[in-house]
Amino acid sequence: MCDANARRILTFPAIRPCESVSPATLLSSLITLSNTISSYKSKPFYTNTRPARDSLRLVGSILVFLEEIRLHDLTPSCAMVLSLSELHFVFQKLRFLLEDCSRPDVRVWMLVRSEKVSNQFRAIFRSISVALDVLPLDSINVSIELKELMGLVKNQASNSKLVFQPEDRLILEHLRSVLDKLELQMAPDLKILKRVLDYLGISRWIECNKEIKFLDSEIGSERSSSKKSDLGILCSLMGLMIYSRCMVFTVVDCDKTPVSVSGDCRSCNDFIKSFNVDDFRCPISLEIMSDPVTLTTGHTYDRSSIEKWFGSGNLTCPKTGQKVNGGSLVSNLCIRSIIKQYCLEKGISMAGPVGSNRNLDISHTTVGGSVAAEAAIKMAVEFLADRLVFGTSEAKHKATYEIRLLSKSSIFNRACLVEAGVVPSLLDLICVRNPKIQENAIAALLNLLKYSKTKKVLVENGGLELILEVAQNGFKMEARQYAAGTLFYLASVDEYRDIIGKIPRSIPVLMELVLDGTDRCKKNALVAILGLLMYPENHWKALAAGVVPLLINQLRSSHQCEDLVTDYLAILATLADNPDGAMSILSCGALHVILGVVGSTTSKASREYCVALLLAMCTNGGADVVHVLVSNSSLMGPLYSLLTEGCSRARKKASSLIRILHEFNEKNASSITRRPVHFQEQFVDVW
Repeated sequence: MCDANARRILTFPAIRPCESVSPATLLSSLITLSNTISSYKSKPFYTNTRPARDSLRLVGSILVFLEEIRLHDLTPSCAMVLSLSELHFVFQKLRFLLEDCSRPDVRVWMLVRSEKVSNQFRAIFRSISVALDVLPLDSINVSIELKELMGLVKNQASNSKLVFQPEDRLILEHLRSVLDKLELQMAPDLKILKRVLDYLGISRWIECNKEIKFLDSEIGSERSSSKKSDLGILCSLMGLMIYSRCMVFTVVDCDKTPVSVSGDCRSCNDFIKSFNVDDFRCPISLEIMSDPVTLTTGHTYDRSSIEKWFGSGNLTCPKTGQKVNGGSLVSNLCIRSIIKQYCLEKGISMAGPVGSNRNLDISHTTVGGSVAAEAAIKMAVEFLADRLVFGTSEAKHKATYEIRLLSKSSIFNRACLVEAGVVPSLLDLICVRNPKIQENAIAALLNLLKYSKTKKVLVENGGLELILEVAQNGFKMEARQYAAGTLFYLASVDEYRDIIGKIPRSIPVLMELVLDGTDRCKKNALVAILGLLMYPENHWKALAAGVVPLLINQLRSSHQCEDLVTDYLAILATLADNPDGAMSILSCGALHVILGVVGSTTSKASREYCVALLLAMCTNGGADVVHVLVSNSSLMGPLYSLLTEGCSRARKKASSLIRILHEFNEKNASSITRRPVHFQEQFVDVW
């Protein structure tokens, strides 16, 4: 899928061929592997260039010999099979090593590990020599020239004087001097830094950004490991590359490839869209799984949840009750990949509620991971803050984009940005007549609101009206979407719910986005409205603005995604908590719409909101509503299902609604002319 390469950098998961494999199959596989390795001749190597090229020459010579053997259809001896088997094992390692050495996004990390890589090449050469020692050249019926070639290859592999390249050593020393400067809270020498970047071929913003993305993912993997031995240097390198991206590269040259393409990617996207968020929730925590693991029973859980389950003394699978070995947790990389892609598509966190990210624990801390990283980030932030105020239009565009990227990744970055005073400057820039600057500035503000101190700074600088203006009249729908998300974060504070609710256009603006926006825009607007409704005084304002008929009409639409349906129902259920809201919902003809959703939805959350709505309408609408529900025989199945599967609140509401329907049915049983069908019987029929 989208995350096919699950192997961490500089790991070599080679597998020895099975003893029962036929010699012909082994030979064919080895030739295929050799051809794969030979394909790396066309790729650049930025460190350990000489050993990489030498290894390719060795494999090329061995490949000629292997092709000759296959051509003559020789019957291999046991010694020859042993030699080929060992070569197959070693070549797997070599392929992984060459793959890492030629990856375009790991150049800095490979420089830091260049001495280790050099030693790895040396070990592979020795292993090739040992494998060829076993090869019985004298008994193989090939030309003398080929035998001499293989003898030469064996000698080259055995006597190769592979040493740590002086050029790599010098550049590594330059890199360490730059990091040492940062450790001392001093700005690095830009000439030396550029020398390092030039040696590694990092000459463009996008190449630097790819390095940052790799380091970011590697930091996440390192934090989830037990050793964490490389965490400090990884954080330092990431800080340095962020500094370089901001200070060295003046032009943002992102890839122009559109996100939606034909072929396999489109099929992948269609596959992802076939899921809904409930498919990815851990059965124990009910949160989106960040590290899914599968038990021997075949059921998948989030690692932290199932480990707590086993730690409490339980030795069974929570869903099946079968006894399992608590130590046999297998990472489900396929499910993790699908979840990651789904969350990326939907714009939600992989680790559950808004703002959480278990994959990057650094996002929960106010430190930068290392002294050098903290210094690098602070210097970069000061530079960007200055550009926001005094830079040219192009410089402001780049600065807003850099801040947008920085503010996504960690609390430390957000804290540095807010303390550097970027919030007032960003508010000024969301008013400029430049769509790109406006979008970047409002997206950056949205990210910064995940840092608690930002909300107060934003409101005190008159940000509410400015954000509403972007939500209503932003140049691009993306900017309006981010503005709605910003209002959602502000509505998480009681005081600001009141203030936003008192601005006459706030709820109507959000309603416009629900009506005309993209799905993500609708989502942000809906959760912002829901946040405002947490303040009771805003209920009548929402009713007066016409929220209820808008949402009912949206529910009537046949092409709404499940997530949006859940949000529509959540708002309606919140409004239905008071009689005016419930009656307003009833007056819009919502009863049959809600019954239709109950019967068709696959989302447990949607079903729970539907039951809350139906109960509120029964309570406020009286016998007429109850009569309609009683006549709907398909309702009881979902209700009884919630009694066993729903949360405690949903179970109570389902139980209350069942009781109301039973009482009505018993009271009116004598007036029914046809044979009465009791709810218990209906329930049995459903099952």
